[in-house]
Amino acid sequence: MQSKRECEQWCERVNPENKAALEAWVRETGIRLVQVNGQRKYGGPPPGWVGSPPPAGSEVFIGRLPQDVYEHQLIPLFQRVGRLYEFRLMMTFSGLNRGFAYARYSSRRGAQAAIATLHNHLLRPSCPLLVCRSTEKCELSVDGLPSSVTRRALLLALQPLGPGLQEALLLPSPGSTATQIALLKFSSHRAAAMAKKALVEGQSRLCGEPVTVEWLKPDLKQRLRPQLTSPSLQRLQPNSSQLAVAKNKLGSQGPRAALQMLCQRMKLGSPVFLTKCLDTGPAGWHRFWYQVVIPGHPVPFSGLIWVVLTPDGQDGHEVAKDAVSTQLLEALSESETGLLWSGGAEAGTIVQQ
Repeated sequence: MQSKRECEQWCERVNPENKAALEAWVRETGIRLVQVNGQRKYGGPPPGWVGSPPPAGSEVFIGRLPQDVYEHQLIPLFQRVGRLYEFRLMMTFSGLNRGFAYARYSSRRGAQAAIATLHNHLLRPSCPLLVCRSTEKCELSVDGLPSSVTRRALLLALQPLGPGLQEALLLPSPGSTATQIALLKFSSHRAAAMAKKALVEGQSRLCGEPVTVEWLKPDLKQRLRPQLTSPSLQRLQPNSSQLAVAKNKLGSQGPRAALQMLCQRMKLGSPVFLTKCLDTGPAGWHRFWYQVVIPGHPVPFSGLIWVVLTPDGQDGHEVAKDAVSTQLLEALSESETGLLWSGGAEAGTIVQQ
C-alpha cells in the first residue's frame, strides 16, 4: 500500500509542464483559484462583482476537454466572448482534469455567445470542444420515508433547508410498498445543492429515519409520471401553510422566548432543556442529543438534531436549543401535534444557523 507521500510524489510527476505553466499564469495574473470537493473554481463572484448572481441560463457545460488542459488555457478563451462570473474545472486526485468544466457568465447573452462561438472550437488538432447550455439540476429525491409520515410532518422537517424549497411531493416509493418518496423542487441549482449537502452531512436522516438523497433522475421521474399527473396529488407549498403562521409567532423575541410564552398560554409550565453534543462533522456541523421536558405534557420531547455553527464562537448548546425550540413551537402550534411528535422519537432534523 502506498504512503501518502508516495501518492503525492506520483501526482507531482503527472503532467508537470502544464502544471508549471498554470502556476506561472496564476502568479502573473494574480487570479485566485480555489479547489473544493473535486473541482477547482474561479470567481463566484469574481473580483469587483456588485449585485446579485446571474440569472438561470447563464451557464454553459464544456465537454471533450483533454485531461492535461488547465485554467490558464481555458479561462482566457472563454473570457473572449463575455464576462465570466464563475469557472469550475472538475479535477481528479492526480491533478488531471476530469474532461469537463462549467463556465457561468454575467448574463444569458454571454452563455449564448460561448455556445455560438466556441462549440466545436479546436482546442488542439482533433480535439473539438463541446459547449452547450448547462442543465441546472433543481430537484432532489428523498427515498425511504416511513409510510406513517404525513405531508404536514414532511413539510415541517424540510423547513430548515431554507427558503429555496418551492415544492415538495410525497408519493409511494416505487422500490418498496412500505416506504414513501419525496420529490423536492428548489428555486435554483445552488439552493438544491446546499439542501443535498445538508441532508448528506446530516447523515441522511429525515423525520427520524435513514433516507437516500439523490438528484432526481429522469427515469425515476418518468416512472412516477402517472402519480405526478394524478388530479388527487396534493402539492406542498412551504410558504403557504400553517408553517407560515407558526413561523410568524417567533417574531423578534427568539424561539425559546416564544416557546416559553406559548407553554404559558397553554398552561403547560416552563420547558426545561437538556442537550449533549455527540459528534462533529465537516464544515462546522455538530450533532446534538436533546430532551425537552414540559411539565404539563405527558412525555418529554427527545431526539437528535444537526446544527452548523459559524466561526464567530457560537455556543453550540444555545444554537441547538434555539433550533429545537423552533421545531417545538411549530409542532405545538399545530392542532394535530401527535402526528408530528412522539416521545422518545429521533427527529433527525437538520438545521442551518
